[in-house]
This record gives sequence, C-alpha cells and structure tokens, in this order.
Amino acid sequence: MEELLERSFLFIEQSGWFAPLFFVLLHVFRQVLFIPVLLICLLGGYLFGTLYGSLYSIFGLTAVSLVFYGLIQILPSMKDKLTALKQRFLKGKHQLTLPQMMIMRLMPFIHFHLVSLYLIESTKNVKEYTKYSFLVSIPPAVVYTAFGDMIHELPLAGTVVFAIFLSLLFLFFRKKRTNIRWDEFFSPKNS
Repeated sequence: MEELLERSFLFIEQSGWFAPLFFVLLHVFRQVLFIPVLLICLLGGYLFGTLYGSLYSIFGLTAVSLVFYGLIQILPSMKDKLTALKQRFLKGKHQLTLPQMMIMRLMPFIHFHLVSLYLIESTKNVKEYTKYSFLVSIPPAVVYTAFGDMIHELPLAGTVVFAIFLSLLFLFFRKKRTNIRWDEFFSPKNS
C-alpha cells in the first residue's frame, strides 16, 4: 500500500502540466485503492500548496461524488446497503443541514459516501446534487490540505479534542424544529 502511494506520488510529481489531472483522477480511484481522503488531500497540499491543492481536491471530491451518483443509479443494491448504514447512523429522524453535512465530511470516521447518499436522497436532480456535493467538498479539501500535517501529527489528546469540537459543531448546526405528523401526534397510546 505504501509503495503504491509512493509510486503515485512520484508519478504525479513528475507529470508536469498533467499533474493536476492525475491528482483529480487519483481522488476518483482512491476508493478502489482504499486510500483515505485525508491522505490524498495531504498529498495535494504537499505537491501543489494550500490554494491549488485545495482547488484540485475540491474538484476531485466532486468528481468522486458524481461517479458515486452514477454507480447508485446502476447498482441499486449498493444504495440499499448504504441506506441501511445511514438508518443505523441517523436513526431516520434527522434532516441534516448543509453545514452539518460539511462537518460530517470533515470527520474521518464517517463514510464519505454516507453524505453523498444523503445528498442524493435530498436533492431533486443531478445538477442540484453536483452543486451541493461541490459545497460539501470544500471544508475537507481546505482543512486537510492546509492543516493536514498538523492534524496528522496531533497526539491522541489533540485528536480527541478535535473530534469533540467537530461533534459540538455538528450539534450546533442542526435544524431547530421537528415535524410531527398529525396521526403520530394524536395516535392512541398503547398502555
């Protein structure tokens, strides 16, 4: 795995003008190679700097989301498995806001495509899905590219503090209202 990542790193570094294209393609194929988003964004910061690395990562993460959208249309069984995971994680009662989805994408322990599935289910068409996927890809691309080394080098206590901070942000940006259907509210209680 390390050797494959090292070869990819050298190939992109020596590609000249094609390096950004190969980097975006690495984002798309990273899921097949089981490489975490964090590592690819770190690589982007190292190779291209914060600004260009972030831009290329945003485009790469959006491309991954579009590939996922296509796969979900072709393979409904994949959608069923991720829907079961989503139900287990969100318990089916939460409506996530855009800032919450951005924060979820920052959390390395939340499956990348869980947010993509939620976006598919909450958007009307591929154009709207692409727009929201682009927006939701901005925080992880910028944070992991700019501060990736710092996050990666944090001791365990720093990592725990960062995870707690992200969890608090997630709760802060939740929707403040709850919709209860008429028949649920007035249903007879079973004693």
